[in-house]
Amino acid sequence: MEPHFSSVLFERAVDELSRLPGVGRKTALRLVLHILRMDMNSVDAMANALVRLRHEVKYCKVCHNISDSDVCGICGDSKRDTSIVCVVENIQDVMAIEATMQYNGLYHVLGGVISPMDGVGPSDLQIQSLVDRVSEGGVKEVILALSSTMEGDTTNFYISRKLKTFTETVKLTVLARGLSVNDELQYTDEATLGRSIVNRVPFA
Repeated sequence: MEPHFSSVLFERAVDELSRLPGVGRKTALRLVLHILRMDMNSVDAMANALVRLRHEVKYCKVCHNISDSDVCGICGDSKRDTSIVCVVENIQDVMAIEATMQYNGLYHVLGGVISPMDGVGPSDLQIQSLVDRVSEGGVKEVILALSSTMEGDTTNFYISRKLKTFTETVKLTVLARGLSVNDELQYTDEATLGRSIVNRVPFA
């Protein structure tokens, strides 16, 4: 039986926070109690940040990373090497690779991997936009930095086939297998991930 709270507003806040992934009702309860102890300015700042996040954050029209403008800070950075594009599954992978400080190229966020079991096909991902991006010229290397899972390998193979017509001018590489099978990039330690990027190998 669910506990009954003396405040409807309190209960509603617990309900909303418990909808977040990984946050159960006990954790949500602790968070709401903590928020009640915060000063009003801090609570207002937190609430405003969340509302602005949802209403104003966009997806970069070039690489599909999160951004405050039409083009993200990475794509708009003149110091980045625009001839290299690192293909990743999600935004967390961009953050993981950036944390290594071993990569200075651009990114392309697919938004997932091909997974027929989950109903995710190539048309559900940003694969065609990658092909269009490469076809525009200027890209000399595409790094396939997807997780070493069956779905990741399937997506790598599919992308390699789609980019086959560009292989004379565009080098296709993958991360060095310092990563264990089934490893996800976002959970790999920075040193290992950094070495995998630096020591990347041609896609076979």
